[in-house]
Parts: sequence; structure tokens; C-alpha cells
Amino acid sequence: MKQTDIIRRPLITEKTSIQREDGKTIVFEVASSANKVQIKRAIEQLLGAKVAAVRTAIAHGKIKRQGRFAGQRPDWKKAYVTLREGEKMPEFLEGA
Repeated sequence: MKQTDIIRRPLITEKTSIQREDGKTIVFEVASSANKVQIKRAIEQLLGAKVAAVRTAIAHGKIKRQGRFAGQRPDWKKAYVTLREGEKMPEFLEGA
């Protein structure tokens, strides 16, 4: 799996913005099949920042209805990436 396939996009929400300001935590949407080691390597190669820890969580898709028909959105995985002390936040997340 390529590094760009592992990291899908950064998650920018109110909660993740607070985490980014308080410490060195960045949150990404990642491939469901990716493990913590693959996520760590992808972040270090793509962003050039050293990673201290990676925590992952699976967000289950919501049940959505269209009249009498019910469907489900797909499940997806997110990764909370903590940078090492002294590492700077990547530029694309500074102004967000």
C-alpha cells in the first residue's frame, strides 16, 4: 500500500482544532486496513515530522433512510497522531 493511500485527509473539526492548539496532536482519516506502524511511517515520510505515538479509532457509519429504504454509510478509520517534542506542526495545518 502506498503512503498516499494510507493517509486520506486531515480531519479539521472543532475538537481536532482544540487538540492541535493544546498539544502536538493531528487527526487524519486513514485507510481502514492500515495499522499504526504503517500510519507512523506514512506521516514521517509525507510530512517530515517525527511521530511519538499513534492512536486509532473506527467510526461506524450512520444508518440513513430514504423513505422506507434504509442504508448504511461505510465505516471509516481515524488516527490521532502525536508529534515528538520540538517538532513543528506542518504548514498546511497552521492557518486552518
